[in-house]
Amino acid sequence: MTGNATTDLNMGLMRATFKLEQRQEDGLTTVGTGWLVRMPAGVPDFDGMGARSAGVAIVTAGHVFDRMKKPEATIHWRVADESGQWRRVPMNIVIRDPINGPQWLRHPERDIAVIVAQPPEGVAQFAVPYEMLADDEDLSAFDVRPGDEMLALGYPRGLSANEIGFPILRAGRVASYPLWPSSQFPTFLMDFAVFAGNSGGPVYMSDRSRKRVGSTDFHEAQFVAGMLAQQVVLTDERLEIGIILHATFVREALDALVKRGRTGAAALV
Repeated sequence: MTGNATTDLNMGLMRATFKLEQRQEDGLTTVGTGWLVRMPAGVPDFDGMGARSAGVAIVTAGHVFDRMKKPEATIHWRVADESGQWRRVPMNIVIRDPINGPQWLRHPERDIAVIVAQPPEGVAQFAVPYEMLADDEDLSAFDVRPGDEMLALGYPRGLSANEIGFPILRAGRVASYPLWPSSQFPTFLMDFAVFAGNSGGPVYMSDRSRKRVGSTDFHEAQFVAGMLAQQVVLTDERLEIGIILHATFVREALDALVKRGRTGAAALV
């Protein structure tokens, strides 16, 4: 799970992260960050709308979908042609059904939402493997501690890195302790500026020369540590501190989505 010689989580997550948005009745646009994860074993062959499943899900913050009141949201996919040229492909996904209600599944205790996705051809291959979602054992094995650098992807204020729609990479330091067990400490803090639009983005470690606890050899640490939930605000003042939900809760949400089966679909329209 934590990487090998061929793993490049920087490029993998850059290609797997997309902007979500919906224009509201008041003219304002709700923006969030979503990223593709390959579903664990057992995903149904067909999604709830009768289309063959690509075996991937969109992960984002629960409040992102909560704030999107209309039935459809726009996700800005990207596809590359045979020459390697990228283009942005906005598509609508159904997030609410008038009969069945929300089409996403929300973690029962954490601000995490997951929804089965049907991306354009060639996009699903960039989904992050489920196994790269770190659990407590992974954080302990690599002795993740305050001061360690982690990276985050997102769309601050809805801004993309370019017209193709790639996310913006930010870096920060782990700013709290202890980090585990996640059952006792479900979040940890990260020292970096957070803006509206960053919510739901992946937070990860990409370190090619890190030692495991008890080891004398260096190993590659490549894992998703969590998902950005929100920023710390004190008496209306932004403290430039992000609150990160552990990736183990993303695992739990995806496991529940598999169990829910066909009712967890997002249909392209």
